[in-house]
Amino acid sequence: MNKRKSILVTGATSGVGYALTKRLLVEGYEVWATGRAPVILEKLQKEGAHAIPADLSKKEDVEQLMATIGSPDTVIFSAGVGTFDHAHETSDEAIESMMAVNVIAPMRLTKFLLPDMMERRSGHLIYLGSQAGKVATPKASVYAASKHAIIGYTNALRMEVAPYGIHVTTINPGPIDTPFLDIADETGTYRTSLGTYLLTVETVVDGVIKAMKKPVRDVNLPWYMGITSKLHAVAPSVVERLGRKYFMKK
Repeated sequence: MNKRKSILVTGATSGVGYALTKRLLVEGYEVWATGRAPVILEKLQKEGAHAIPADLSKKEDVEQLMATIGSPDTVIFSAGVGTFDHAHETSDEAIESMMAVNVIAPMRLTKFLLPDMMERRSGHLIYLGSQAGKVATPKASVYAASKHAIIGYTNALRMEVAPYGIHVTTINPGPIDTPFLDIADETGTYRTSLGTYLLTVETVVDGVIKAMKKPVRDVNLPWYMGITSKLHAVAPSVVERLGRKYFMKK
C-alpha cells in the first residue's frame, strides 16, 4: 500500500523537508517534491521524486503546482523561513516573507487541495508548526506570530474537515539543528544558548512519518515541550521570566 500512496512535500530542498523526502522515497512512497532550489530538485528527481520548482508565496505557482500533481493522499507543509530579531529591528521584507511563506502559502495551497479531498472523503494534511507557535521567545516575535497563526488555522480546519474523513496534524518541534537556525539568527545566540537541546533532523523526520502512518492531532518534539506549553497556559509570566534569559543575550 505504501508504494502507491502519493505524498506532496513542500520545502523539499532543505532541512527537514529534504531529509523527509529522501526517507519517503526509501520507504517506497510516490513523492512530489517542491521547493525553490533547482539543483536540489534535480537531485531528488534522479532519486525518484516528481520534482516541481515552485515559490508557494506566489498564487500562480500554487495554481501550476495543483494542475500538475492532481490530488495527493497526504500533504506535508514543511516550507518555512525565519528571521530572529527584535520587533523594532525586523525589516519589512523579513516580516512580509515570513507571513507569505509560513502563513499565506500553506493556507492558499490548502484551499486548492480541500475540494478533491472532501469529495473523495480522505486525506491527511500535516503542517510543520513550531514550539514558538505555543510559547514565544524574545527576538522571534514575527516568526512566533506566523506559527501561532498556523496553529490557530489548523485548530479550526481540523473541525471543519473531520466530517469528510480528512486528518489534520501539526508537528511542533523545538529548535532544530539545521542551517535554518544560522540564517534566522546571525548572532548565533539561539544555537549557543540551546546547545545540546537542539533537535536532530532525524528526530523530526521520525515524528512526521510516525504521525503520517498513525494520524494524531499534534506532536510535540521533544515530548516534554508539551508540558512547557501547558505550564505557559497556566502561568505565562513564570515561563516568560525563566525563558527570557536564554534569548536576550547579545
